[in-house]
Amino acid sequence: MHLEHGTISPDYTRYVGRKILFIAAGSLILALISVYSISRGAADLSLLEVFRALAGTGATKQHDLIVWNIRLPQILAAVIAGAGLAVSGGVMQSVLRNPLGSPFTLGISHAAAFGAAFAVMVLDSGVMASSQVGAITISSPGLTTLSAFVFSLAAALVIVAVSRMRGASPEAMVLSGVALGALFTAGTMFLQFFADDIQLAAMVFWTFGDTARASWTELGLLAAVTLGALGFFILNTWNYNAVDAGDETARGLGVRVARIRLTGMLVASLVTAVSVAFLGIIGFVGLVAPHMVRRLIGADNRFLLPATALVGAGLLLVSDTVARLILAPHLVPVSILTAFMGAPMFIYLIIRGQSH
Repeated sequence: MHLEHGTISPDYTRYVGRKILFIAAGSLILALISVYSISRGAADLSLLEVFRALAGTGATKQHDLIVWNIRLPQILAAVIAGAGLAVSGGVMQSVLRNPLGSPFTLGISHAAAFGAAFAVMVLDSGVMASSQVGAITISSPGLTTLSAFVFSLAAALVIVAVSRMRGASPEAMVLSGVALGALFTAGTMFLQFFADDIQLAAMVFWTFGDTARASWTELGLLAAVTLGALGFFILNTWNYNAVDAGDETARGLGVRVARIRLTGMLVASLVTAVSVAFLGIIGFVGLVAPHMVRRLIGADNRFLLPATALVGAGLLLVSDTVARLILAPHLVPVSILTAFMGAPMFIYLIIRGQSH
């Protein structure tokens, strides 16, 4: 208990205070990184020019164009997608009680990518042509996202079914995810095999995760789904804490474990589907961010999930900024940097798990 004679314990106050301070500091750092990222690029802007453009006071037309039409949509896409993927990974790790759970490692990103590719190539929901924001312009974002969601949901249901098998280990779930990832990757390759040269080049380019292809219209849908999912997850933090303690304990506390597990995976799959449909596959953010936050402030989901959203947004934003600047004026897809960052972390987690 955290009460002493009807008052809140000072230890508990410090416990909560440290976590709130971490979240507040993370919010400030994310805002500073965002402003810095807006100022850097092929044409560098001063911080004063950035603030003028954002405030709409005294900025030149060229600076307005750079900030509002080019850099701000890309930065917001990185922040929103990073937060959504990171929290989805944190929720998957919690409801499956699997430290290696994330949309990428469990094959859900690959399933969503196949669904989006299927919609673009077979259902004509996209135009295969070079444009300012990428090689594919999504003409029907709703249909593309729906197709991505259906296939990612199918993958999520398989993972949930595996997790409910008696004696299912975290390794078994990850191996199932590897198998699903290979299956849906093969399906995507099958579509590419029958594509013409232009479609094939567009599909390969689209597979790379790239935040630069998001327009304001797509950002609206991405933000609506992600913010709605974040709200849903935060409302269920007590349930996730109970599930973390074990299924029997959670049932004893009145938690409907099967329902919480299924809805958590479903909403996480929707966030992943929207992200993949608009930005391509961005791996490892959903795996790395929750582990970083868990080591810093603990596993209490009331604070873990909001902090994970901030760290995931910051990770993807920093990766995206580095990807834009490292070989300027050439743009490197951000998924390449996240893979370089996440793969060693994934190996470390496996080795650490084997040593315990």
